[in-house]
Amino acid sequence: MAGLPRSTRAWCGIAAAAVALGVTELVAVPFGPEADARTAVGSAVIDATSGPVKEWAITTFGMADKLVLSLLVLAVIAVLAAVSAALQTRRFPVGSAVIVAGGVLGCAAVLSRAGADAADVIPTLAGTACGVAALQFLLSGRLTDATDTVGADVDRGRRLSLAALGVLGAGAVAGAAGAALSRRAASVTGDRTAFALPRVDVPAPPIPQAVQPDGVALPSFITPAADFYRIDTALSVPQLARDQWRLRVHGMVDREITFGFADLERFEVVDKVVTLTCVSNPVGGDLISTATWTGYRVRDLLAQAGIHPDADMVLSTSHDGWTAGTPVEVLTDARDALLAVGMNGEPLPTEHGYPARLVVPGLYGYVSATKWVVDLELTRFDRAQAYWTKLGWSERGPVKTESRIDVPRSGADVAPGPVTFGGVAWAQDRGVRAVEVRIDPPGGEGDWRPARLGAGYSNDTWRLWSVDWQAREPGLHTITVRATDNTGAVQTSDRADPVPDGATGWHSVTFNVT
Repeated sequence: MAGLPRSTRAWCGIAAAAVALGVTELVAVPFGPEADARTAVGSAVIDATSGPVKEWAITTFGMADKLVLSLLVLAVIAVLAAVSAALQTRRFPVGSAVIVAGGVLGCAAVLSRAGADAADVIPTLAGTACGVAALQFLLSGRLTDATDTVGADVDRGRRLSLAALGVLGAGAVAGAAGAALSRRAASVTGDRTAFALPRVDVPAPPIPQAVQPDGVALPSFITPAADFYRIDTALSVPQLARDQWRLRVHGMVDREITFGFADLERFEVVDKVVTLTCVSNPVGGDLISTATWTGYRVRDLLAQAGIHPDADMVLSTSHDGWTAGTPVEVLTDARDALLAVGMNGEPLPTEHGYPARLVVPGLYGYVSATKWVVDLELTRFDRAQAYWTKLGWSERGPVKTESRIDVPRSGADVAPGPVTFGGVAWAQDRGVRAVEVRIDPPGGEGDWRPARLGAGYSNDTWRLWSVDWQAREPGLHTITVRATDNTGAVQTSDRADPVPDGATGWHSVTFNVT
């Protein structure tokens, strides 16, 4: 490797890392999801990240946070591989040592995941061995030995760069093939397709057409599943078939019970329209959606176990180990919290919790919306902490009264004449009584005026609003919105970040009358 440019050796390091990752992914296919080192490492990074950093990532990247994390992990691996390989010599195999260290960390991450055993590290060990072998082979000189002519070093460097590029491509192909085969092997798509939702005993009231204001392009009252926001910690969507699913109810109960899907047939099936909101939703944010959920009342399931009088929290756990702490009274009162199995008339999408999840009106998702739920433990807030509360979020997360402007968009040009603006407001489970807007002219402050409300559906859903305005004065204008809930409480103007219990403040948008 003497005489080779460091840049060429760096490319060899990146190629060797690609081989290590690709072989690991490919060999992991027959072992199952527990052996997926890529997901294990990414999940370990998520678990080790502090609460404020996680909140920053969600606020900054929204639903692209997992993609950004995956790319960041790959970038770090590439940089470490490149730098260490550039420093490698026959006496000091720095690059090989870094690959081995990465393999050790990968094995540790795999073993830290729920359900993993010692055999699940075999793919990581195989990938590590192949990565080291690839680096040693590329830097050994076997591919580049040439006659000692003028410019031989340059020719060797070029050939080695091409060889490294080929090895990099082979590693990438192996990784892509492994990922595709793993998804196909673990996929529950067939199971979901074969699932027919149970007959509904208590249908949701019909949604009146008047919930959607005329004359303005607002979000649909019911959010299509494909557009429904998704914020969770699952780097790889859990795949859990109905015949594998079990829901264990235990802890401070009279009797421990485990439900399978067939056991749910004795309970009443309910349709319920509910708006869900993420605690990380900033003022004016889009981490809020509404769907029609089909499922079973959680209180009916808990009643079978018998709740101890001093239990005040249900610690729910997902298939991938995430937890949420929900007040018992919220799961047992008349709001009808659901163990949902359907969304908008179809089985739950896998990314939204198939085969079963919790839907709790009036609470932010971090304390209620457990997807892929498999465990309900009756306990107390002074005895247990859930995933986000350990990181500094509040124990109880009631949804705050908030509103948003959807039209106009920030910076939009508005032509002179009559226009219609609009947006959404929410206050689950209190409902929205009124929405007011203020449009400030240049150099002044306008008065609050009432907006027209779309028909109210229920206290558990958002409410769409619109307002007509005559655009006259050219220049910049600002529209601000505030809502009043059915208790008479007016949305606060005090600005607060999402941590620890949800953002507050009035949403404002600046636009230009041309």
